[in-house]
Amino acid sequence: MYTDVPCRTNQQGRFPDVAYLTPELVAQYGDAKVLPQSFPLSAEIVSPTDLAEDVISKAQEYLQSGGEEVWLVYPENCWIIVVTEEFRKIFISGEVVSTQKVLLGFSISVDELLA
Repeated sequence: MYTDVPCRTNQQGRFPDVAYLTPELVAQYGDAKVLPQSFPLSAEIVSPTDLAEDVISKAQEYLQSGGEEVWLVYPENCWIIVVTEEFRKIFISGEVVSTQKVLLGFSISVDELLA
């Protein structure tokens, strides 16, 4: 897991708030200053001043550039939206959020994650 690290999408450089890099990609790109693709799993912490269109566009950009799963974390609303190419799932306070494609088997309660 990494925080605030650079990657290159098909459009531009990005810095996901939190990102996961598989052991295979660490072996391949471990010394790179900037990952030449999106991270397999990226998370963006959404602030009240972020525009919904911008956040959705960023998630799509990650997915179109090699990313497999994006978590959009809304701390103010206690929501986590998990986005993949195939679907979108919303998890709320009182529920357990889990990875859908990357790091299979990882889960955590929304309340614990946002505590």
